[in-house]
Amino acid sequence: MEITGSLITLATGAGWEGWLTATLSIGSLLILALTRLPPHSVMFFALTLLVVTGVLPTDMALAGFSNSGLITVAALFIVAAGMRDTGAIDLLIHRLLGRPATLRRALVRMCVPVSLCSAFMNNTPIVATMVPGIAAWARRLQVAPSKLMIPLSYASILGGTLTLLGTSTNLVVSGQYVSLTGADQLPLLFLLPVSLPVAILGLAVMIWLFPRWLPERGSTQAFGDMREFTMEVRVAPTGPLVGKSIAAAGLRNLGRVYLAEIERDGAIISAVPSEETLHSGDILVFAGDTHALADLLRTEGLQPTEGGDAAGRMLGRRGERRLVEAVVSPACAAIGATIRDFRFRDRYGAVVLAVARHGARVAGNLGGIRLQAGDCLLLEARPAFVTRQRFGRDFLLINDLETLSPNHDRAWVAMTILAAMVAAALVGIVPMLAAALSAALMMVVTGCCSLEQAEKSLDLEVLVTIACAFALGAALEETGLATLVAQVIVATGGEDPWILLAVAYAAVSLLTELITNNAAALLMLPIVLSLSTTAQLPVEPFIATVMMGASASFATPLGYQTNLMVMGPGGYRFVDFIRVGLPMNLFVGVCTVLCIGVVWL
Repeated sequence: MEITGSLITLATGAGWEGWLTATLSIGSLLILALTRLPPHSVMFFALTLLVVTGVLPTDMALAGFSNSGLITVAALFIVAAGMRDTGAIDLLIHRLLGRPATLRRALVRMCVPVSLCSAFMNNTPIVATMVPGIAAWARRLQVAPSKLMIPLSYASILGGTLTLLGTSTNLVVSGQYVSLTGADQLPLLFLLPVSLPVAILGLAVMIWLFPRWLPERGSTQAFGDMREFTMEVRVAPTGPLVGKSIAAAGLRNLGRVYLAEIERDGAIISAVPSEETLHSGDILVFAGDTHALADLLRTEGLQPTEGGDAAGRMLGRRGERRLVEAVVSPACAAIGATIRDFRFRDRYGAVVLAVARHGARVAGNLGGIRLQAGDCLLLEARPAFVTRQRFGRDFLLINDLETLSPNHDRAWVAMTILAAMVAAALVGIVPMLAAALSAALMMVVTGCCSLEQAEKSLDLEVLVTIACAFALGAALEETGLATLVAQVIVATGGEDPWILLAVAYAAVSLLTELITNNAAALLMLPIVLSLSTTAQLPVEPFIATVMMGASASFATPLGYQTNLMVMGPGGYRFVDFIRVGLPMNLFVGVCTVLCIGVVWL
């Protein structure tokens, strides 16, 4: 009877504004779950209707665009770009990967550092940066990528819950909580008492069970079905590889790329042994496929041989350069000439890094190779090269690999900026927003990322979706619909706080799997705030429930962006996420509710 009465109250007390808000909320959820329409378009349409119909005044509807949580997320995208473009993430993580003997040890080596990095950087750009590196690592270990990609996403999700910096969901929930209640900003480690044990348990389950649960898809053959390029790199004179053996430098057993020979003082060392010591200025000749060579260029202490400092000055800042594949056209003026004599770099504004012919490596010095029609070149060029040459006759195919050669000289600068940002926010020297904005500015000023890369790093679709979702959440609160829904939940769950927490978590988790995690969190936040007031319970456990429920999205690739990002590289099907993600959702949900109850109830 009590539940029926609450439903009647919900039906009669909402008013036309409440009904319109409910229709928009439910309609948006269904459209996002059942169609391929982009979330930012759906949310922007809902915001427009709220303004046009007068449900929300203009200033309240647009308040999400100036919300501190949203601006902090935007700043962190730039900070992550600086970490990526300097290769700092590679230094932090790749040094810890190594060559583990078993798949479970590989998961430990990967998941632990990824989780720790995700605690202090937005996990979406971390996964975007790590996917090609983990794919190359899987090739070296001869492990199917499908055994590592889902754990990569899940580890970043669990790590992202450790602090408010780890995921945009935590930041926007914190910002909207302050906006709705006028309370103080939540502390950086607000979630840690709950999220740390949940993350440890979640990682343990993954490492123990996922090797058996995950499918085995993708080639693990070292040189199966590939073009084999020849590429030369030089050992940097003052770099960290000088004096190391081939094995100690990590240049042996690379998988889809191998060291063919070393050129030293005019002499050629072939069949290079693992104990061979690297000298300053050694020219290393590698053979392998495109992506494996692109991974090799991210190794600190190796630099392209072609052009040297002159190429650097001609091409501009390293953060503006990228890797490009180009096929030589029969009309190309360079045919029959060597790369060096034709002065390829001066004519095209691009540096030749590697050459493939008929799918096989071309023997000989790179600068001395005579180009032929059909040769496939791996180039380092500015983005303008791609646009310019697509309308020319010299190349048949231009493929922008969107892979930047990192500027390792700035790696420690980027890590120092990140550490200073975290320390400032943690100690409370400045607000989190000020720390993030300062760090983003320093990344650009110090050259860790260019202004162009900073602009490109801003994911406008994500930012617009978050800002528009704020408006729907505000409408739920303004029309009183959130209070009425909370009353129904209280009537359903009774007065038992454990049941209320479980119901709230289940609702957030279900919405997250159907729509985006940020939208689900912002829709549920006003409801759980009203729920805590109605049930006369502290608000902290319910805020933590929303943050954890919205972040812990494992069962589908739709709920969390990192899941979608690993779907293609891992060769997954939708059912693969259900098979491993649904048990993960249930396990993490139970652990979360128990930990929240122990900490706050």
